[in-house]
Amino acid sequence: MQESEEKSGQKLVAIGGGTGLSTLLAGLKQLVGKRGHGLWIESLSAIVTVSDDGGSSGRLREELQMLPPGDIRNCMIALSEDSSLLSRLFRHRFRGSGELGGHSFGNLFLAALTEVTGDFTEAIRLSSEVLASKGHIFPATISDVRLVAELEDGNVVRGETHISASRAPIRRLRLEPEQCLPLPEVLRAIRAADVITVGPGSLYTSILPNLLVSHVARAIGETPATKVFISNLMTQPGETDGYTARQHLETVKQYAPEIHFDFVIVNDRRISNEQAERYAAEDAYQIGIDDDPIDSALDRSTDVIHADLLDEGEKVRHNSDRLANVVLACRKRVRSQPAVPA
Repeated sequence: MQESEEKSGQKLVAIGGGTGLSTLLAGLKQLVGKRGHGLWIESLSAIVTVSDDGGSSGRLREELQMLPPGDIRNCMIALSEDSSLLSRLFRHRFRGSGELGGHSFGNLFLAALTEVTGDFTEAIRLSSEVLASKGHIFPATISDVRLVAELEDGNVVRGETHISASRAPIRRLRLEPEQCLPLPEVLRAIRAADVITVGPGSLYTSILPNLLVSHVARAIGETPATKVFISNLMTQPGETDGYTARQHLETVKQYAPEIHFDFVIVNDRRISNEQAERYAAEDAYQIGIDDDPIDSALDRSTDVIHADLLDEGEKVRHNSDRLANVVLACRKRVRSQPAVPA
C-alpha cells in the first residue's frame, strides 16, 4: 500500500550548472518541507559542474588553485531561504578595473572559507549555513578538471570559455583528466534519490561535464529513482547552434547511455517576436516548438510532458515555480500507477 500523501516527502537530486540549474532550484526550494500539499520535498541536493574557467571563477581558479565557485555560488543563492541582504551581498559584483573589479563577493567569500578550512566542500557547507540554504550542494568532483572538445574541423579546444567561443560543431567532449572520481556524497545522494533531474543548462559546459565524471552516469542509470530530463528553451551560440530539442536529448544519451529517462519536459509556449529578434541577433533560437518532435528519440516507456514554462521578462527563462511543480507532477504520476506484480 502506498504511503499517504501527507507522508510522501521526496528526496530530489538536481544535476547541472549555470543559470538553468539555479532557476530550477529556486522553484524546488519552495516545496521543501511543504507538508500537507500532496508530494513535497524532504531532501533537495544539487550536483554542480566545476569546469568553469572564465570570469571571476576562472581568475580565482588560476590565482588560488581552487575549484571554480561561480555555479556553486549561484546555487547557494537560489537555495537561500530568502532574498534579503545576505543573498544580495553574495550576488554583488565589484566595479572598476582594479584587482577586485569583476569579482563576485560570493566567490571571494567561498575562496576565503576554502583557505580557512582547507576544504572546498566544507566551505560550501558553511556558506550554505550562512545563507540558510534549503538544500545541499555538491561539486560533481573535487578534481581539477578541464573540459576538452574535439571539433568537427579537427581542432582540439581546451577550457569551457574557449569551447563556447569556438563556434565549430563539437565531435567529442571529454574531461581532462578523464578518470576523475566523484565525491562520495554525490553517489550517496543519487542512490538515495526518489527523483533525479538533468538540465536545464548549457549542454556541453553545464550538463555533460557532470555525467562524464566517473561512475555518475552509471549510478543514475542503476537507481530506481524517477529520472527527468528538462529541455532547454533556446540554442546556445557556440555550443548547440542548430540543435533541436531532440538533438539535445540524443547528445545526452550518446554520452550517458546508461540513463533511461522516465519523463522529458518541454516548453510549449512560443517566445515573443521581440525576444525572437533579440536572440536571433546573437544566433540563438527557440527549440521545442517548430523543430523535429522529440518523441522520435524516445522509447514507449518515456513520457513527454509539454507545458507553458516561460517566465515573464525580457530574457527567455524558465518559470521556476511552474517548472518545479511539473517535476513533482512527474513523480506523482509514477506513484499513482499500480504496482506491477512480481
